[in-house]
Amino acid sequence: MSGHAPVGRRWRIRPLRRLVRVFLSVMLLCLAIVVGGFLYFAETVASMQPPDDPKADAIVVLTGGFQRIDQAIELLDKGVGQRLLISGVHPTTSSTQIRKFTQSSSSLFECCIDIGYDALDTIGNANETAKWISDHGYRHVLVVTNNYHMPRSLLELRRSDRKTDFISYPVVNSDLKSRNWLSEPMVMKTMLSEYMKYSLATLRDLTGTGWSTGLRQDSARQASLD
Repeated sequence: MSGHAPVGRRWRIRPLRRLVRVFLSVMLLCLAIVVGGFLYFAETVASMQPPDDPKADAIVVLTGGFQRIDQAIELLDKGVGQRLLISGVHPTTSSTQIRKFTQSSSSLFECCIDIGYDALDTIGNANETAKWISDHGYRHVLVVTNNYHMPRSLLELRRSDRKTDFISYPVVNSDLKSRNWLSEPMVMKTMLSEYMKYSLATLRDLTGTGWSTGLRQDSARQASLD
């Protein structure tokens, strides 16, 4: 009795092995692309620094923490922009509460600060900001948000308004350049989450698919129709 597999069986095994090898190669390639993309994203975020002497027609800050708002109001007070939009504020939060939290002057709020209540997420921030820019006719707008949130914010803003020059002003909460943040679970989790969201936003931009506007009024309208 021969120890070799029948010819027919060997013919069936060979294509299967080739298929497995191709599948594993594709999986390894995809993994390498994902890991390489994440490392590039992390390096980009870690290298972000605010400009030394920013100048713009106006300023927009995307909510998510009072540190961002504090920074944006300080820039407005210094004359970096003529007016400030705080985008994505919860409807239960009043301008008076924001002013008290940031210890800002009431005169600055009355003259030069607008509160946006319609944005639900980053897409909504972009659409809310685009409308505000159109209403005022601005061309150069400073964008204030956290450094890890900046790539996706700029992507969505430029998608919603291709005419405006958006200038990055990242708020750096921690120096990612000089610390081993890969060993810090919370920072790693935040970076991975933001990278995944940024990747999805990039895919959406490349395919031209339209998702939710991210605006409260549109979501409420859709809910009423459902």
